[in-house]
Amino acid sequence: MATVRPAVLEDLSLIVDFQLRMASETEEVELDEAVLSEGVRAVLLDPLKGEYYIAMLDEEPVGCLLTVREWSDWRNGTVLWIHSVYVVPGARKQGVFRKLYENLQTRVVSSDGLKGLRLYVETENGNAQRVYEKMGMSAEHYKLFEWLK
Repeated sequence: MATVRPAVLEDLSLIVDFQLRMASETEEVELDEAVLSEGVRAVLLDPLKGEYYIAMLDEEPVGCLLTVREWSDWRNGTVLWIHSVYVVPGARKQGVFRKLYENLQTRVVSSDGLKGLRLYVETENGNAQRVYEKMGMSAEHYKLFEWLK
């Protein structure tokens, strides 16, 4: 059974490796490792930027995700956005993402200030979309638009 723990600074290289693999696998994007390392380090040193969680299976790290906070004036509370989800191929379909998700869901349910969970997914990533739907999430309310420098 998978377990979840908050990431610590010593997880930096692990998270960078997972993120390099995720970007390549899901979007065929090769990230700049130095930029990524500094971005992950920034989060690990400043929880206001976000929080990483590590999934463990048989005491081995097998997945991670990042949460970032969004203030919702409509709800007078915070929505946690799930980013950078990665589970190593050998640990998929073993409840690893479910455990990561349920960990966050439990935090939201037990906190008056947390109002929900959101994530975005690559439009072509049908496998991930099916997993999120099985978790009870829906894509019916919003379509993401972006502009990135």
